[in-house]
Amino acid sequence: MKRAHWLLAGAALALSSSLALAGGPEDLLPPAFRDPPRQNAPTPTPAPTAARPATPVPPRPAASSGSTPVVQAVPSGSEAPAAPGEFRLPPNFPSLEELSEMEEDEVDELLGLRPRFDIPAGARRAVAEVGVIAQNEGGFPVGSLRGQPAGLVRAALVASRGPIVSRWGHILMRRALASRLDAPQGLDPVEFAALRAQALDNMGEGAVARALVQDVDGSEYNSVLTNAAFDAYLGTGDILGMCPVARLHGQLRDDGEWELLKAICEAYSGESRSAERNLDRALGTGLAEEIDVRLAQRYAGAAGDGGRAVNIEWDGVDEITPWRFTLARTLSEDLPEGLRDGAGARYDIADVLIPATPLIDRVAASNTAGARGVLSSAAMVDLYAQLWASDAYSGSDKRLAGLLREAYVATSAGDRLDAMQQLWDAQAGYGPQVLTAYAAARLPVSEDMADDAGPIITSMLAAGLDRNALRWGSVVPEGSLGWALLVLAQPTRQNLVSENAVDSFVDDDGSEDQRKSAFLVAGLAGLGRLGANDVASLSERLGLNLARSSPWSTKIDRAGELGNATLVALLAGLGMQGTSWDQMTPRHLYHIVRALNAVGLEAEARMIAAEAVARA
Repeated sequence: MKRAHWLLAGAALALSSSLALAGGPEDLLPPAFRDPPRQNAPTPTPAPTAARPATPVPPRPAASSGSTPVVQAVPSGSEAPAAPGEFRLPPNFPSLEELSEMEEDEVDELLGLRPRFDIPAGARRAVAEVGVIAQNEGGFPVGSLRGQPAGLVRAALVASRGPIVSRWGHILMRRALASRLDAPQGLDPVEFAALRAQALDNMGEGAVARALVQDVDGSEYNSVLTNAAFDAYLGTGDILGMCPVARLHGQLRDDGEWELLKAICEAYSGESRSAERNLDRALGTGLAEEIDVRLAQRYAGAAGDGGRAVNIEWDGVDEITPWRFTLARTLSEDLPEGLRDGAGARYDIADVLIPATPLIDRVAASNTAGARGVLSSAAMVDLYAQLWASDAYSGSDKRLAGLLREAYVATSAGDRLDAMQQLWDAQAGYGPQVLTAYAAARLPVSEDMADDAGPIITSMLAAGLDRNALRWGSVVPEGSLGWALLVLAQPTRQNLVSENAVDSFVDDDGSEDQRKSAFLVAGLAGLGRLGANDVASLSERLGLNLARSSPWSTKIDRAGELGNATLVALLAGLGMQGTSWDQMTPRHLYHIVRALNAVGLEAEARMIAAEAVARA
């Protein structure tokens, strides 16, 4: 606050109409600002040597015993000029008492001293080609959305409010959102970046969203981008990463969590006293709930001498929020079991992304993150390997890690398959099959395992190991689950799939409402691997109407016809929103697979179609 005291002192000087100046050391002010020398009598101005005669200066009265400073009035438009020695303040300028109660940031704002940039002029970046993945790194073309309707792109991004049912659909959507892209004409580039970052946040991709918002200079931030960045930094446990924007644009938000964040940033900027006052004020005024303030006080206290103890009490707290979850994790504060257990998948994914999360909890949460597509199979294996190698946990904590090890190194193929099956049975969902993908790819093709080929192939395709999976084509019987997955996953196919083969699959389909069969027909039709008459016949048998259109299907079909892969990817992600495959329809799958196949995203189309059959 020392700087604030100097600013207040300067304001006090401005309010004074006259000063008594004493003699002292050498005057360091520029000559134009110094007081005129004391004179006993007026001194005429000497004539200049120029051709034009000089105008004599009127004599001035003799100086009194106390000198009066000369203050040059600032022109103020039509206002009358100020009297000599008078300084006029702007209307509604705060009083000295009000100035003394202001925080440093408020004084800076009042006096026009708040910085507008935090990056030197030569290092600032244009708000163009914002993103993480360049085209030569696998991203979509930079200008692929430049000529698209701004309203359509905005609507697709705004509507992306949650997770995507398909792991491969999630991966595709993440790639599209993270690509280096120019904004469509008519859409503000900062808003475009903000909408993409928020969509990534909603999918659980906090780390990618954080990288995206970091590609925009802090001086360019608006409220929408600030909100998206705030969610991204909280979702990854990087609370202090938001401080540059919070310090530069402190007025963009006024909610309790934002004020607590600004106080934390003050503490880590060396302004611990100001941070303490602001946090105490937030607690006293009810700006934020007590648990939120206490967590912020504990976090801010780590920046100072640590002399202030803060007790965290969870009694009376009936819900978890991203703020509470992230601060508790980063502070190694145990969450009440009742709050954590019912928190939902959003916090499972955050547990994986927050480095301070205990390893055992990260491993447990990786099942959800892997099924969603946030973690790769290799990343999941790495977490389990860390757990197996750790000395901090007991043998019972390492049971699943031990099974994964057996799936790789057991002596016989049967023992390896048995270890994989135990992993699949021990945890619900698709995550365990993502985990064992590379172990499944190491199994030798065997007639003895033909009955288990379906889950084995499902596991390999979860990581995109289609070539390894295709080796099993020689042992899977026609009409089985393994056969259905392979006819969808094949990169190329010389002939169409016969209706009789699909009929045999339908006959043995025990899934609810024969959804596996419906997805198989929709996927094959979208890939062009079923004849038109066969599609019609099978659709009639299963009660499908793949040709029915909707505003969404019309747009994705048109984007596919025009060959715009980026727009197709965004619309495909929009069409796959949900938390369960029960929310997905065969008609949506058909339009998505057909459009992806049309724009050259044939690999993604195959994997999404196969995943639909495997998970239905």
